[in-house]
Amino acid sequence: MHKPSNSFNVFIPSHRHELNASVFLLYSFTFQESRAEPSRAKGNTMHLNGKPSALGFHMPAEWETHSQCWMGWPERPDNWRDGAVHAHRVFARVASAISRFESVTVCVSSAQWENARSLLPEHIRVVEMSMNDSWFRDIGPTFVVRRSSGDAVDRIAGIDWNFNSWGGIEDGCYSDWSLDLLVAKKILEIEKIPRFSHSMVLEGGSVHVDGEGTCLTTEECLLNKNRNPHLSKNQIEDELKTYLGVRKVIWLPRGLYGDDDTNGHIDNMCCFVRPGVVLLSWTDDETDPQYERSVEAYSFLSKETDANGRKFEIIKLHVPGPLYMTENEASGISQDMAKMRLVGTRLAASYVNFYIANKGIIVPQFGDKKWDDEAVRVLSEAFPHYEVVGIEGSRGIVLAGGNIHCITQQQPAI
Repeated sequence: MHKPSNSFNVFIPSHRHELNASVFLLYSFTFQESRAEPSRAKGNTMHLNGKPSALGFHMPAEWETHSQCWMGWPERPDNWRDGAVHAHRVFARVASAISRFESVTVCVSSAQWENARSLLPEHIRVVEMSMNDSWFRDIGPTFVVRRSSGDAVDRIAGIDWNFNSWGGIEDGCYSDWSLDLLVAKKILEIEKIPRFSHSMVLEGGSVHVDGEGTCLTTEECLLNKNRNPHLSKNQIEDELKTYLGVRKVIWLPRGLYGDDDTNGHIDNMCCFVRPGVVLLSWTDDETDPQYERSVEAYSFLSKETDANGRKFEIIKLHVPGPLYMTENEASGISQDMAKMRLVGTRLAASYVNFYIANKGIIVPQFGDKKWDDEAVRVLSEAFPHYEVVGIEGSRGIVLAGGNIHCITQQQPAI
């Protein structure tokens, strides 16, 4: 496998300074293979030198057993309408539903701690943590595991990717993400889990793995020049293989129509049900712009195989709507430091954006009875040994640009 060995310079936000539009540091990076063993860096979190796959780590599939789920708590009024009061209720529903199947930790700012504690069941852990927004799929750590006869600390680690608010100063969703940059490190510190750091910009919602060597992603997102313009497709693929422990990366051309905030994350478009089986966002409406994308992805996947040579079984999961932001909803969002939310905006609503808990499927419900019910039916058939739980009011999350999978991050059991 080719490993890029060339050095390059790139501007990235500093992990050590308050971030604004004018504060950047220039770093020089060299991607090269390393098999160094773990070493303790400054502070309490163990920093792992070397590359995860070289040390035996891989990212497990989401259906593998979790020790807990991590969530953030929404707050910023320029993304969550009416001061996030509606989102608080939906986040509490999501956390409560997941907690039926596994432990949940919700991270909350000091200003919102008492409010969150009052809205969440007592058995859900609430910890104080600052953040710029609450998309823990994208700002939390990507957990990787390995087989080891040693202590638990030897069997799990977290990847702390770089993050630039889905596009940086010009294209990102907000201009200061300095607190988001610390979330993964803080979670790993709380859990005393060793950490791999990476300079490459990557959000957790942009990749999906089957645990057996295959990764799904989209060209629309990972090849967007607002992420890693200094890296080629081959270089990005090599880094995914090296850090996620996969052998094959499948690049869908595009993500969900209307998913402009993330530039087409895979977790709104397609995901694994089990090795060799995927769910694909679909519409039968040929006049919907999503139709072209769904047909394109279906045709692409029909010709592909996974890392083990299996042809894919493709299950269609129809999208709701289409749904659009109303005048009342837009008026409740302050136009401050975040991306503007405009009346008539097509919402990136997808049932593929569900969370797989331990024997539970937590799926959005958007108020579209026909397709809400159909999503529960399809997922119940796709996951026959799981209980499918629909979350009413999930529109309150998608108005801010994501959904249930975007606000959750699983921690594997070891």
